[in-house]
Amino acid sequence: MLPAAPDEWTIFEAAHLLRRAGFGGSPDEIKVFHALGRKKAVDALLAPDEALDAFPLPEWASREVAAEEMRERAMEVREMRQRTRDMTPEQADRTRRQFNQQRQRESRQRSAEAQGWWFERMLKTKAPLREKMVLFWHDHFATSFQKVRLPVLLIQQNELFRRYATGSFKDLTHEIVKDAAMMLYLDTQSSKKGKPNENFAREVMELFTLGEGNYTEQDIKEAARAFTGYQINRGNGAVTHNRRQADNGEKTIFSRKGKYDGDGVVDLIFEQSAASRLIPTKLWEYFVAENPPKEGIDALAKSFKDADFKIEPLLREIFLSKSFYAEKVMRDQIKSPIQYLVQMFKELELREAPEAYVLSAQQQLGQVLFMPPNVAGWDWGKAWINTNTLLSRYNVAGFITKGSQENEPVRNDGDGDGMMMEMEERKPARLGNAMKRAERNWAGPDYEKVAPRALREDPEKLIDSLLFRFFQSPLGPKEREAFVEYARSKKGAVFTNKETGELCHLILSTPQYQLA
Repeated sequence: MLPAAPDEWTIFEAAHLLRRAGFGGSPDEIKVFHALGRKKAVDALLAPDEALDAFPLPEWASREVAAEEMRERAMEVREMRQRTRDMTPEQADRTRRQFNQQRQRESRQRSAEAQGWWFERMLKTKAPLREKMVLFWHDHFATSFQKVRLPVLLIQQNELFRRYATGSFKDLTHEIVKDAAMMLYLDTQSSKKGKPNENFAREVMELFTLGEGNYTEQDIKEAARAFTGYQINRGNGAVTHNRRQADNGEKTIFSRKGKYDGDGVVDLIFEQSAASRLIPTKLWEYFVAENPPKEGIDALAKSFKDADFKIEPLLREIFLSKSFYAEKVMRDQIKSPIQYLVQMFKELELREAPEAYVLSAQQQLGQVLFMPPNVAGWDWGKAWINTNTLLSRYNVAGFITKGSQENEPVRNDGDGDGMMMEMEERKPARLGNAMKRAERNWAGPDYEKVAPRALREDPEKLIDSLLFRFFQSPLGPKEREAFVEYARSKKGAVFTNKETGELCHLILSTPQYQLA
């Protein structure tokens, strides 16, 4: 066991836990969280009072609707083929291209809806640790729209991560090796007797469970034979095991002989000592700091194995440990782009996001939901920051804090509910218009709440209030005084909401704000 932190804790430690195990919060949320005490606060994170289905999925994401759509698509394909029989080759080719382009536009639209749905859930959830773990699993078991191309399968995988967010890693691994999105991403559906997919078996051992160097090439070859015969229904995501396509012969894996299938391989993997070290190491890096100490990982690996690979006890031990609240750990982790965006919205007490703009911001900052760069996931830590992404962070903070105060609102074309209506009801080709509307119509935060007028009459109190809101820790006297001077210069009749937005933009453009 890791040495435990004392029961008493400071409000800065509470804010640290809420940032790392979630996405931060407003000053009032932090105060309520702190009042729980350290242990009850950790309990509340690990056992949230929010149902798994608290945020309804897009209608197209259910298996029933997907199955019905599959039947409709099959009929459309047959009709298209019939129509093209009497066409010239040029006409037939043009018709097929138009048909495929329509399918691609629909897929892009649904991908954007899925990305918006998950971001909104992160922003509004009362189970922030669960969503933080869904993001962890999405990075660990990385798959992407770019290859899978069926948004319904990615969002079903996202739900799988949510169900197992803090549950059994072993059970989740059993599920993920038969997950349709993962199988498409790693080409497992084409793995059959006589032509096993060794790449899939390698990723399962190297990236997902054991880590490099904890298996042999012979283990990979034999495990690949065991993963043959699994097939996907592309319409509804159902996975079946076709024994005629499977290699049912005897295999030798980790020096054990047997007629193993995919589940048998996973069971063998979790008998290896390395299986208890990879996830504790990655969780430490995700929640605490890079380069975890060996003695800390040794302790967590023992706890993880003793708990039969359940995640919840592991997280409890981390969040209640002294190490988690060490001075060198607090406010020393570079925010990922998603953390940066969601945390900023929560600190500004924004309940809605300009959806198209947020998707664009993810692209600019280098982390787009459902689109990790490869099977190894994103590079974290210092990789998030370079000259371009830092400038993009400043620009994004400027837009979110100041809104479109100087722009004339864009006419809504009579469709009533602005960009969301545009996203939901209009065609994918209009997504660019939704982006422009977001840029022109974003109202920005409610500064009467974030920085009340009365507070603006006392520059020092105003700055201390804003610094707690955005940093939840003391700022150096030199930096603090610079902000106080700015507030003094605006005190009185000229200290408008627009200038408050500029002040917040200055604060969010500091190097310190890039750290969680």
